[in-house]
Amino acid sequence: MMGRKSSRVTGVATGVGAGTVAPDDHPHVSTSAGDLRGHARPVRTCIGCRERADPFDLVRLVARGDGTTPVVVPDPGRRAAGRGAHLHPTTRCLRLATRRRAFGRALRVQGPLDLTAVRRWVEAHDQHHEPGSAQQE
Repeated sequence: MMGRKSSRVTGVATGVGAGTVAPDDHPHVSTSAGDLRGHARPVRTCIGCRERADPFDLVRLVARGDGTTPVVVPDPGRRAAGRGAHLHPTTRCLRLATRRRAFGRALRVQGPLDLTAVRRWVEAHDQHHEPGSAQQE
């Protein structure tokens, strides 16, 4: 007697003596219509406190410049080209990210970075956000 082969897409077994395959055999195939409605929302990690948050609670940052020192600038519209990093708009998270030297790693830029534009933007938009599970300074 021939064995059964399961189809990864439909979860239906094929071959001689075919029957149906139990839903547990295919964890990525949804069996109920309710599972299809609840799509996951995007989540980003703050490079300062390392807390995960909705992207609209964070400011996106990008590195710009052709000169000797790249400039990190805020991208509140989230439309600038290039690799982005996210930060809570607080002086606390800015200090943590600076102390951890997270800007270069997150933006994949080597060498010194000019953070003047980010500091000015954060000072103007500081929300006094206190992440619950973040480390203390």
